Amino acid sequence: MGKNKGFFSHKWVMRLASLVLAILLFAYVNGSKNGFLRQNTRNNNENSALMSNKSVTLKMPLDITVDNAKYVVSGYPQYVKVRLSGPSALVTTTSNTQNFKVYADLSDLGPGKHRVPIKTSGLNSELRATVEPKNIAVQIQPRRTVNVKVSVRLNARNLADNYQAGHPHADVDSVQVTGAQDEVRRVNRVVAYVVVPRDAKDNLQRQVTLQALDRNGQTLNVVIWPATTNVTVPISSKGTESSSSQSSTASSDESSSSSSTKKRVQTQSSSSSISDSTSSNSESAATSSSQS
Repeated sequence: MGKNKGFFSHKWVMRLASLVLAILLFAYVNGSKNGFLRQNTRNNNENSALMSNKSVTLKMPLDITVDNAKYVVSGYPQYVKVRLSGPSALVTTTSNTQNFKVYADLSDLGPGKHRVPIKTSGLNSELRATVEPKNIAVQIQPRRTVNVKVSVRLNARNLADNYQAGHPHADVDSVQVTGAQDEVRRVNRVVAYVVVPRDAKDNLQRQVTLQALDRNGQTLNVVIWPATTNVTVPISSKGTESSSSQSSTASSDESSSSSSTKKRVQTQSSSSSISDSTSSNSESAATSSSQS
């Protein structure tokens, strides 16, 4: 007991134990501090990413608010540019979903030319939107609907030389043409264009999109209903048609010949009857004379 007590009573033993404990305590504190700093740094970076601002430019369709039953609007662009600015997370989410609306409100306007602002709706209050262009010029016209007959235009220039196309037939006789009043007034005809391919050898059927044209053949910006029609084009061989024509001619000649023969027979019969009647009358006259 005295010996052990003397061992731990030495100064160098106590100093060595203190040094070891100090090293262990330093290592523990330093490790905890580094972990805490790393955690704080990561959290700060995440918070900075969430709180930082970001801008992005989107191409958005433009909606027009108007009474479509009464008016037709022209002159406005189909798409506009929208620049969004705000918190990075919100900008990224909105850019991906595009769950907001860009529109021009014309509901309180009548016929004529107008300049109206473009607005947005459905955006988060923390986002700022800048639309380009900010204003647009539009023209509002009364809506008009008329009925127009359908004509078929046939292009058979590529058809083989020994084949020919007959008169085409469309399953729609007339269509409704709707649009701005001034545009509808310019409609001269509604046409179904059919191009006959070179290898066509039998009746051709095509579904054709109809076009409304003015007097100069220019396509007009109107709505056609129905928008398409089915066109049937008879295709026949020229040789087959010639043979049919010859057969028809021969049949006609045979009918004419037969008719002429019948007429000659009838004429001969009539002549014979007249001769017999004359002979009978002569004999009767002779008999009367002898009796006298």
